[in-house]
Formats: sequence, structure tokens, C-alpha cells
Amino acid sequence: MHKCFLLLGSNLGNRMDFLRLAIEKIALEVGKIERISPVFETEPWHFDAENDFLNCAVEISTSKSAIEILKGIKEIEQQLGRRQNILPGYHSREIDIDILFFDDEIIIQDDLQIPHPRLSERRFALEPLNKIAADKMHPVFYKTVSELLAVCTDGSKVKQINQSDFNENTQP
Repeated sequence: MHKCFLLLGSNLGNRMDFLRLAIEKIALEVGKIERISPVFETEPWHFDAENDFLNCAVEISTSKSAIEILKGIKEIEQQLGRRQNILPGYHSREIDIDILFFDDEIIIQDDLQIPHPRLSERRFALEPLNKIAADKMHPVFYKTVSELLAVCTDGSKVKQINQSDFNENTQP
């Protein structure tokens, strides 16, 4: 079995519902949910948007390969209404699912890079990941998630939110 960490984000529609639905679909189609971080409200990273994001990190165990996981999460994004962007740059979205880590592997392909290439630059990813994998070692930088968070220079607003409804409906 492989251990994989994902980051989920939504800033369109009912953001909490999109996170919840994505987690349910991940559990059915990609792997067993082991841990779910608290949900954080975060400002958009490097683009302007009307709505802030909700983000959470998820740990899964799975027999699938990294490529199979990528295909599965892209299908889930489409099922939940995400459309392919034709313009360059970052955009608002119903759901975004990124692979942050896959075991301790380093994968560099045209359509997949693991660990996520900008993880260390993004407070909105590090904060939720730190809640479920603070001691996880980054296989390129040789620092734990908590160490990466401590030196992250991203000054974006990231705030943990009250999420009792979310927790009751998305237990692993």
C-alpha cells in the first residue's frame, strides 16, 4: 500500500460541500481516507478572486500508482464541475485536488511532479498538511512539513475555520 497526501481547495459555490463531496469520491475511487486536516480559509494565491478558498489536506492509503491517482482526481474534479482553463494562470474553481506527496518518491514527468513543486512556497498547503503530517520529510529539501512551514515566506492569510458540520460528515 502507498501513502499519498492530497490538498483540496474550492472557492466557487458551496465550498464546504465541494470539499466534502471530493473526499467522499476520493474514498470510493482513489484510496482509503486515513486522516483529514481541519479546513482553512485562505486568500487566492497569485490571482484576484471574489471568494477566498477553503482548503484541507487528506492522507490516503492506496494500491494505485501516482499516475492512477492523478487520473482519478482529475475525473473527480470534472465530476464536480471543474472545467479546463484555456487561459494561462490561476483561476477560481469549484474544486482543485493536488498530489503533494506519494510515499517518499520523487516523480518528474510532463503531467505530474511529486512532491508538488510549489508546496514549500504555499502557506495555504503547508498549514493544513502540517496538521496531519508535521513530521513528514520532504524528499527533495530534507525538511519536515513543520520545518518548511516555519521558513515559508508566503504572507497570505490562512485561517483555520470552525467546521463541526464538515467533521461530522467526512470522518475516515
